[in-house]
Amino acid sequence: MKHFLLFLLISCTAACGAVETRPTTLPSIELSSPAFQTGQAIPPRYTCDGEDSSPPLQWGDPPEGTRSFALIMDDPDAPAGTWVHWVVYNLPVEVRELPEGASRARAREFSLPQGAIQGKTSFNRADYGGPCPPSGEHRYFFRLYALDTTLEESALDKKALLKAMEGHILAQGELMGVYQRK
Repeated sequence: MKHFLLFLLISCTAACGAVETRPTTLPSIELSSPAFQTGQAIPPRYTCDGEDSSPPLQWGDPPEGTRSFALIMDDPDAPAGTWVHWVVYNLPVEVRELPEGASRARAREFSLPQGAIQGKTSFNRADYGGPCPPSGEHRYFFRLYALDTTLEESALDKKALLKAMEGHILAQGELMGVYQRK
């Protein structure tokens, strides 16, 4: 039986032609911040010890076919598992930066581009929550995704956003900063 199934698979592959697949490694988009360099400390103003406002972010041009961007910030070093600090999606394709304080958690002010949606974080709210590690130095990853679509769903958390993005990611960028409370 095993040989018969293998024969069918080989026959179909030869007769049906090659199956189109997406590359296993995605093109990258440069993601940076004028507030800190990759691997360096995130300034306290962007943490729970400061203003708790989102840092400024900038990125390069996406690949052709991009219709929107999504951004996820998380802390994989949290004691209870990865802690999600920020989820934003449907960022317009023409946008190449988010200003400092685009999502001000404490002031409840938002200056995200029109159409952008903030999803639910581990803080159980839909805005930025800055680094606030209970002990030691933690890593904070900002990941930007170029998507070939916009998403219809609202208030997605990280898990649901990643699921909705499956098959739609054209490129990805990453910026990692660290923070340790004094």
